[in-house]
Order: sequence, then structure tokens, then C-alpha cells
Amino acid sequence: MEIKLKSGRKVKVKEITLDERDSLLDSIEYTFDKDGNISGVGMMQSTMTKWIRICVDGDTSDKALLKYSSSERSDLFVKLQSIFLAGEEKASK
Repeated sequence: MEIKLKSGRKVKVKEITLDERDSLLDSIEYTFDKDGNISGVGMMQSTMTKWIRICVDGDTSDKALLKYSSSERSDLFVKLQSIFLAGEEKASK
């Protein structure tokens, strides 16, 4: 699968295993407000790097990842989440 970032950069995404997906989900640290709503996410930079290294089909070396702008990394992270979290909120029948 290939996704296009807002910047126009195209990124190939590979299929990941359930264990990889679970590891990615475990790395997200949410903070909540007094009403229980998500108010922020902790460890964002390391979490985005982990997601990109595991999910991107191609060069994910430090040198390659440093070529991404901060907004490209954020955009890619959000798009990867939408791919791998699809159906998460649906209850089983």
C-alpha cells in the first residue's frame, strides 16, 4: 500500500503482524483530562519513530528519517494509525 502525505511525499506501507501492531499500540501513552477525554499523548517523538520504522516499507535509517520534516512525520504517524487502527472501535458480533 502507498500513502501520500500532505507534502506530496509518497510512502510505501508494509503489512505488519499482530504482534508488531500490539507493540505499536502499547507504545502510545495517553493523558486524560478530569472528564476522561484524551488531552495529550506522551513520548510522541519516540512513538512516531517506532511506528515509522516498523510500518514503512523502505529505508528507515536515521539518515532517511532525518529527511522528513516534523509535519511530515506527524502526518505519516496519523495516517499509519488510521490504517492499523481501522475497526478498533467496532464491537464484535
